[in-house]
Amino acid sequence: MSAPARRDVVRFMVSHGLSERRALRVIRMSASALRYQRMPDRNQGLRERILALAHRHRRYGAGMIYLKLRQAGEPVNHKRVERLYAEAHLQVKRRKRKKVTPAERKPLGRPGAANQVWSMDFVFDRTADERVIKSLTVVDDATHEAVAIVPERAIGGLFLTRILDHLALQRGLPSAIRTMERNSVGVPCCHGLISGALHCF
Repeated sequence: MSAPARRDVVRFMVSHGLSERRALRVIRMSASALRYQRMPDRNQGLRERILALAHRHRRYGAGMIYLKLRQAGEPVNHKRVERLYAEAHLQVKRRKRKKVTPAERKPLGRPGAANQVWSMDFVFDRTADERVIKSLTVVDDATHEAVAIVPERAIGGLFLTRILDHLALQRGLPSAIRTMERNSVGVPCCHGLISGALHCF
């Protein structure tokens, strides 16, 4: 039984004629515990600010919320933030990674000469003002040379085709271009010189 519940039982017994001393002895509670006054919650304001940040930024964990509070000038300890964050059950659920079955994995043979096979992928980053930068990277699988690194705010199918056509005119067509995701390169949109070389894995 919790302390507040035991206090209520003692008060109930006293209201029905039992002496306070006898009621305390029956419940096995001290007089000081009966008269205890709970202090005001000093974490109330901080808890409200943590909740507000968590609802505004759904993917923020306790660490990011702590940093935001510090940036706002809040002199708060990170352990205190983590405790209040956990008490409010705000833990962010981890996104489950898609399992790749063994059947989907294929060994990649290394080409015997330069400019036979390129690998292409996108790398994402953010600037200081939280804007996304998408970089197209193209690598020669035989020499590991960076054929191209093109950073842009956005790279659509038509722009991608122009980049690859330009590379093809400069270096000649590879026999294949490897990509991790078929949809990421916009193969249906590729209609220039490079369209014959695209080969997705």
